[in-house]
Amino acid sequence: MKHFKLTTETKISVLGVKLFRVEATIDFDCIEKGSKGGWVESLSNLSGNAWVSGNAEVSGNAEVYGDARVYGNAWVYGDAEVYGNARVYGNARVYGNARVSGDAEVSGNARVYGNARVYGNARVSGDAEVSGNARVYGNAWVYGDAEVYGDAEVSGDAEVSGNAEVYGNARVSGNAEVSGEVFTLNIGYSLTLTDNHIQYGCKIKTVLEWGVWLDSDNVILTSRSSDKFKLIEMSLRLAIEQHRQR
Repeated sequence: MKHFKLTTETKISVLGVKLFRVEATIDFDCIEKGSKGGWVESLSNLSGNAWVSGNAEVSGNAEVYGDARVYGNAWVYGDAEVYGNARVYGNARVYGNARVSGDAEVSGNARVYGNARVYGNARVSGDAEVSGNARVYGNAWVYGDAEVYGDAEVSGDAEVSGNAEVYGNARVSGNAEVSGEVFTLNIGYSLTLTDNHIQYGCKIKTVLEWGVWLDSDNVILTSRSSDKFKLIEMSLRLAIEQHRQR
């Protein structure tokens, strides 16, 4: 038995879809039988103990299930899924093939789309965007005007904020705080670029320090006369140039 029904109250969404207001048919969690909820396109949009309320909308092939909640002015549409104890609210949008699960929250004007995944206790808020194949999980928080995309991952207790961009194959984890740009450059060797630093393997130096090191005779592990070093040098110099062009 469904825990809700479609009422006769309808509207046409901004996306041009006919939506129905839902009404609870049983008591569950803190929802009382007869309570009016938000809007769905069909019965298949909502299942389990999930609930949509306020002016929130769930449409297309999107599914909200488990104990998830979608409320405020939030939209979940396309082939997106919101489940577990996840919360999507405010003016947030979750769409495409995106997934929001666990105890994750997407709020404010945040956007999660593409094949992005937000899960665990992660939060995406403000005007932040998570897209592509990006992953945000653990206790990570992405907010402000930050963007996480490509195959990037933000995890642990990391915070990405301001106008930060994390993309490529970049990994931000632990207690890291990022407000600039992080990405991975895969040319010869994998390098991760942050605000003013370049990481090669476990070595992290400022752009200036790498420049000084390249012009010196110092050796970390690899002989400067080897072909391997030539690839490392090429990658580092390209990374430095990338910084200069920003």
